[in-house]
Amino acid sequence: MKTWFPTFFFFFFFFFLLYVSSAAWSHSTTAESGKSGKSGSSDDLIRTSCIHARYPKLCLRTLSSYRGPVKTPNDLAQAAVNVSLSRAQKVSEYLTRVKSSQGGEGSNKRQRVAVTDCVEQLSDSVDELRKTLTELRNLRGRSGKFRWHMSNAETWVSAALTNEDTCLDGFKKVNGIGKKVTSDVKRKMRNVSKVTSNALYLINRLDDAHGLGRINL
Repeated sequence: MKTWFPTFFFFFFFFFLLYVSSAAWSHSTTAESGKSGKSGSSDDLIRTSCIHARYPKLCLRTLSSYRGPVKTPNDLAQAAVNVSLSRAQKVSEYLTRVKSSQGGEGSNKRQRVAVTDCVEQLSDSVDELRKTLTELRNLRGRSGKFRWHMSNAETWVSAALTNEDTCLDGFKKVNGIGKKVTSDVKRKMRNVSKVTSNALYLINRLDDAHGLGRINL
């Protein structure tokens, strides 16, 4: 009896510690998932989808922090377009302020022209990204019209990317006066262009997956 009791107590205490540790680990894992707002399956979808994007690290970073639902490839494509749209709108607001604050004869004429053109091009890009979202939303429940809506989505997001790249091209020969503004615009526009490029990739990936018959819209 004296030998049996310490042995029983040892095993009881050991399994108790094992249970407590397991529960703590499970709680920690759940909490980490909650912080990102994504389930394990959503994280896996983002990771496997972004790995071959043109800008994989940016894709992973922007979509992992996205607050909306990401349960299907279509959700992911819409999330990517939403990220691009949000950033394009912010840069558009910034450019509008720059345009309003530019001076007269003492300012850089080439920069003024570039900013004015860029405001118009980015406005078009914002409109095209909104149309892209509409087409992606229309993919659900309309399998017979998938090709029509997908083609429109690819066309609109490609047009948005073209406008963003054209805006960047307009600043290539701008220098001298307003150099900081030019540098800021280039940096912001490169970022918008990169997230839009990733959005286009994810939309094309969605199209490819549908063609192989392995997609849940």
